[in-house]
Amino acid sequence: MKKSTKITLLVAGALVILVGIIGITYAFFSTGGSQEQANTFTSGCLNISLTDASSSISLSNIYPVTDIEGLEGTSYDFTITNTCDTSANYSINLESLNQVSNSLSADYIKVALSSDTVGNVISILSDNTSVTPEIDNAYESYNLYTGTLGASETKTYHLKLWLDYDATVEQAANKVYQSKINVIANPETQVVDNLEATFELNDTTLTSNLTNNVTSATYCTTTDNICTPSTSATIANNNYTVDLEPNENNQMVCTRLNGTSKIICSDPLIVKQPSASEVILANSTINEGTPNFSSTATTDEGVYKTEDNLGTSYYFRGAVKNNYVQFAGYYWRIIRINGDGSIRIIYDGTSAHANGESSTDRQTGTNVYNSSYNASYYVGYTYQTGAQRPSTQNSGTASTIKGVLDNWYQTNIANKGYDDKVVSTPGFCNDRNMASGYSWSATPSTNIYYAPYERVYTTHQPTLKCSNTNDIYTTKVGLITADEVMFAGGTPSSNNSYYLYTGQYYWTMSPYRFNAANSNAFVFAVWSDGLLDRGNVDWTALGVRPVLNLSADVTLTGSGTQTDPYVVS
Repeated sequence: MKKSTKITLLVAGALVILVGIIGITYAFFSTGGSQEQANTFTSGCLNISLTDASSSISLSNIYPVTDIEGLEGTSYDFTITNTCDTSANYSINLESLNQVSNSLSADYIKVALSSDTVGNVISILSDNTSVTPEIDNAYESYNLYTGTLGASETKTYHLKLWLDYDATVEQAANKVYQSKINVIANPETQVVDNLEATFELNDTTLTSNLTNNVTSATYCTTTDNICTPSTSATIANNNYTVDLEPNENNQMVCTRLNGTSKIICSDPLIVKQPSASEVILANSTINEGTPNFSSTATTDEGVYKTEDNLGTSYYFRGAVKNNYVQFAGYYWRIIRINGDGSIRIIYDGTSAHANGESSTDRQTGTNVYNSSYNASYYVGYTYQTGAQRPSTQNSGTASTIKGVLDNWYQTNIANKGYDDKVVSTPGFCNDRNMASGYSWSATPSTNIYYAPYERVYTTHQPTLKCSNTNDIYTTKVGLITADEVMFAGGTPSSNNSYYLYTGQYYWTMSPYRFNAANSNAFVFAVWSDGLLDRGNVDWTALGVRPVLNLSADVTLTGSGTQTDPYVVS
C-alpha cells in the first residue's frame, strides 16, 4: 500500500475580531517541516522552508478590506523543493484549528495563493474543495492548490489572508481563527491546477502569459473586489493582452482559463502612462558631450542635453526628422524638453513641412517686434521707459510682438479649449544683460551690445539659463531665443538644412544691440537663408512663430516623424 508523505508547515494564524476593531495576527513558529514517513516511490523527496524563520506578521486595527487592499498586505512565503530525480505530486491545504464557539467561519475569509508561475488564485476559503484534516486539533481543511514538481525543481509560494469586505459585524465580530498550512506529497494526488498564468505590465498594456495547455480564456478588470471574467481573450503565442486605463492605480486583471472555476488575478497594478518626455526620448538618439556651436548643424545630430533653470533639458539639433507635433489644429517642431519635463514647441504651419522647405505657412504672419525703436529698452519683450528692464517679472509696457502673440494665443489656443495643455512655468528669456565691457544706457552715445550677442559671435557658448529672473516671462506664449537657435544648429552662417529653416525671416526674443549712430534697437532674428543675425525692432516683414510649453502631463501618441507626428491628446 502506498503511503502519503505529509509535510506540515508549523505556521499558526490567529484571527481575532473585536467589535469595531479587527485584529489579525499570524505567528511563524518553525523553519520547516519533515517527512514523517518515507513514501513508496522514493524517500525524502520534498523539503520545505520558510523565507524568514524569525519573521512574523502582526496586523492590528484591521477592518474588512477589498481584494485590492488584501493583496497589498504582507504575505507569508514558503518554498518547496523536490530533491529527487523523479517528479512528485503535491497538494497545499489550509487547515482550521482549535474550533471554539466563536470561531470565524471560512465563509468570510479571503485567501490568495501565488507563486513564480501563477498569479493570485483568490477565493473565499470555503469555496475551495473540502478535504480530510490531517493535523491534530484541525476541524476542517481546504485544498488551495495541487501541482507537480519536477525532479530537483523548486517553487516558492506566497499566501495572503484577509477578512472579506462583505463580512458584517454580526458575522465577524468577536471571532477567532487559527490555521496551519499542510503540504502533502502523494503519488496518487490528482493534479487539477495545471493551468497557470502570470502577468507582465508594459506601460498600459498587461500581458497574461499562459501555460501551453490553455485553449481559451476570459478576463475582467476591477479596482476593488474580485470580478467575474466574461470578456473573451484572443490568445496568441500562449498569451493575451489587455489595455488598461492610464494613470489609474490599483487596477487588477482576473482571468479564467479553459472555463474552469479557478480565477487567477494579477497583483494590484500601478498603471503609468509614459510621460511626454519619456515618449520623445525613447524615440531619440541621446548624445553625450557638447557639440561645436561655432559650426552649423546640417545633418540629423539627434538630441543633446544641457542645464536650464529647472534642471536637465534635452534639445534637438540639426536636420532632425522626429520632432514633429500636431497640436490644436497646427503642426509644431519640438525645440527641447525643459528641465521640468514640459515640451517647448515652435509653430510650423497647418501641414507638416520637410526640413529645407521654404514656406510662409510656417509662421502666423509678419509684424514689427516693437513699433518704437529709438531707445535701447525697446529690445524688451516688455519695457519700462528709461530703465534697462521692468522692476518686476512680467511687468512693464508690452512690446508690439507680445501683444500680437497674446492675441493669437487667446484666439487659437485658449478659446479652442487647449489652454490646460500649455504651462507658463518654464518661461521665456528676454536676456537684457550686457556683453562683457559694455554698460547699459537708454540712449548711449556709442553702440552697446547685449549678452546674447557675445554668446553668438564671441564665445560660441549658448545657454538655456536665464540669469536675471526679471528677464523670464512666465507667460504661455513667447518666441524662440537666439541661444535656442544655436543649440538647434544655427549660426551667423546660412543653413537651409536644419529644422528651424523656413526660407523666411522671423523673430527671436533675444536682444542684439543698440546702434547709437541711427538710434535703433536690434534683436536677433533668423534670416531667410537660416542664419542668425540682427533685426531692427521696427522691421515689418519679419515672421512671427509662436512658441509654447506643453505640460509635462500631456499624452503623446505617434513617433514624431513628418508622416506620424506626435499627437497631443
